[in-house]
Amino acid sequence: MDIRQLRYFVAVAEELNFSQAARRLHMSQPPLSQQIKAVEDELGTKLLERTKRSVRLTEPGRLFLLQARSILAQLDDAGDEVRRAARGEAGEIRMAFTGSVPMFEPFPRFIQAFRERFPGVRVEMGHLSTGAQLQALADRRIDVGFLRPSHQFAPGPEIAVRNIWEDELTAVLPSGHRLARARAGVRMADLADEPFILFPRGIGCGLYDHVMGLCSQAGFAPRVAQEAREGVTILALIAAGTGISILPDTYRNASIPGVVHRPIAGTASRSRLLLAWRSGDRTPLLERFLAMAHDWPGFASPGRAASARPKKPVAA
Repeated sequence: MDIRQLRYFVAVAEELNFSQAARRLHMSQPPLSQQIKAVEDELGTKLLERTKRSVRLTEPGRLFLLQARSILAQLDDAGDEVRRAARGEAGEIRMAFTGSVPMFEPFPRFIQAFRERFPGVRVEMGHLSTGAQLQALADRRIDVGFLRPSHQFAPGPEIAVRNIWEDELTAVLPSGHRLARARAGVRMADLADEPFILFPRGIGCGLYDHVMGLCSQAGFAPRVAQEAREGVTILALIAAGTGISILPDTYRNASIPGVVHRPIAGTASRSRLLLAWRSGDRTPLLERFLAMAHDWPGFASPGRAASARPKKPVAA
């Protein structure tokens, strides 16, 4: 039995007239009758009671009609899904992001707008460090990543990246700290004797190496009092007076009471957020995602530096 025979049976069962069903199917009546008989022979039961004046469904025929309609509907749905996928409007996209990305205001707006524009796409999201994202891309466990690498990071040929955001690193201090009022900026040398709270180097976050480089340029090695894997944890420890840290300005949006963010004076301290994907993977769905990211307000366009403080994005 094939799909064509199911369509023949549904037409006859709905019309309850072989001539009308044949016209609906754009075929002659004798072949249609032969196909219905072939279905009945295969199933070993009568699906239709025929007389010279009428055609009616048997009880097995009524049950078979329900199943045939369901199968044909599923087939039509599958075809629609495939066509949407070919247009990049259906399927699944797997993405990961570092801890600071959700606090970057354009990011959640972008994800929400993407979901609304492509409701047939399943968006799977997860938190991974920069190093873990690069490995997950290589292993094909994610499709795109929003990562914050070291300022010296250069991707290999298998990874394509776009700079979507740059923000300043800031000195994050307890609100009662001696330097908390230094609104014009804090020199790195002023922090030489402070206990630092940093991300562990091993989690693959570029911030550790960036901070170490800034301290080295200022002529000291930082005294790391504590490490924490989450930026919000670092902020809470600073508020408790455990130490200070150097974090991207984006962390201001965490709104943790008891901490202040002060610019770092006299040195280049910009940190990048990158959108990354496998350079050989340009599926229709990924093309849709990248095209929308390319034009999204608040994300930097290629060839244009990202503003440190974007305007509020407009609704998509």
